[in-house]
Amino acid sequence: MTEPLSVDRRWLRDAIDLSRRCPPKATAYAVGAIVVGGDGAELARGYSRETDPHGHAEESALGKLQGAGIDLSAATIYSSLEPCSVRSHRSPTCTQLILAAGIRRVVLAMREPPNFVDCQGVEVLEAAGVEVVEMPDLADQVRLINAHVMGAP
Repeated sequence: MTEPLSVDRRWLRDAIDLSRRCPPKATAYAVGAIVVGGDGAELARGYSRETDPHGHAEESALGKLQGAGIDLSAATIYSSLEPCSVRSHRSPTCTQLILAAGIRRVVLAMREPPNFVDCQGVEVLEAAGVEVVEMPDLADQVRLINAHVMGAP
């Protein structure tokens, strides 16, 4: 893992703020995700349940880029919570979507707690050679937004 940069912090804060738009659900996290190109320009953003009651944030953001022919090998995806490696409602998982898109860098605020599944997203991504940067100092904001499933921070 590399030392977080100020630009990473800004994008991750934006992803955390985006997660506040998620329709509340007692059995799901509120997550925001933003895909940023290697040139620093935003390519897409999404949040949990944005257009589908079972939709995940990374899935939503990456879905907006599907078929656009954009090379994402230099892109970074910023996610307020660890991308899923297990899904109970459908597949593929967000880690599979990230790998299939060719994204080689992921920045997140916190790992997914084991409330619903045993998530191994960081491990799956790192095993595939993806750089993962964690910014745990922003995790309290994610916990607060997700107090409905995580409890009070």
